[in-house]
Amino acid sequence: MSLVDALRDDTAGALDRHIPPGRRLHLPGRGDTYVRLHRGPAGAPTVLLLHGWLATGALNWFRCFEPLGRHFTLVAPDLRGHGRGIRSRRRFRLRDAADDTAVTLELLGTGPVIAVGYSMGGPVAQLLWRHHRPLVAGLVLSATGTEFMPGNRERYALSALGSVAAGTTRLGSLAAWLPGRVTRALFGMELSRGNPGMLAQWARHEMSHHSVRVLFEALHALANYSARGWIDEIDVPTSVLVTEQDRAVSPTAQLRMAMAIPDAHINRIADGHAACVNPDFGRKITNACLDVAVRAAPRTGAPT
Repeated sequence: MSLVDALRDDTAGALDRHIPPGRRLHLPGRGDTYVRLHRGPAGAPTVLLLHGWLATGALNWFRCFEPLGRHFTLVAPDLRGHGRGIRSRRRFRLRDAADDTAVTLELLGTGPVIAVGYSMGGPVAQLLWRHHRPLVAGLVLSATGTEFMPGNRERYALSALGSVAAGTTRLGSLAAWLPGRVTRALFGMELSRGNPGMLAQWARHEMSHHSVRVLFEALHALANYSARGWIDEIDVPTSVLVTEQDRAVSPTAQLRMAMAIPDAHINRIADGHAACVNPDFGRKITNACLDVAVRAAPRTGAPT
């Protein structure tokens, strides 16, 4: 059964057969996280899949598990406060999310990985490289940048929204808090296009596990993130997938990031910020990972 057929089948659990099983993993001193694991062919390098804001490991990467799994071992965590990820009273920081991921890789004994970051997962992957370099053999970055707000006015506005909402939001509907234009630009409108019924219901179920407070803290963190001062120091093989119709992360900003990373390979996708839900995304991300894997083979120890 194809993945498209699985999305139409809401009775047989067909979608689950395309998504690796997940399990709880205790990170000493940090909390319990949730990670989906797929063991690839013998000797295959490991790909770490880092999801975007509002997503989970399953929701962001469900198009990718099957094609990637033919070539790679896969690790797809839910980042803190998202899905079934770590719950903490600490304010969300992208650095903490990167450190959580480093501990996860060390506990799993993966060795150096190809870190794939989508949207918010991009900064997490960048910070993982910066602070835990022995764990990163290569990078694939998609729908992301070195900063998420193009100017001070926009940055301050989004930062204020995230900070105030995080301080006042308790239980309730996420949709009631997020501005419609934000949810449409980031996920909602594109999520529903061509994927009625099963996918929308499953996506809502995945998102129901989020900590609303942490989502807004993450929004605040994204508004204040900038890697412009050091992105040109990245010294591992990198591929960048630029979403050319993106309304959440400017394609210009994505290209600026790609051109700042030494020897990065650039691929353009004629799609928006929710490219990850479209059927062809798995093939595109797999090709980018294979490209990085060949260039990173001496670091991963994998055969070329």
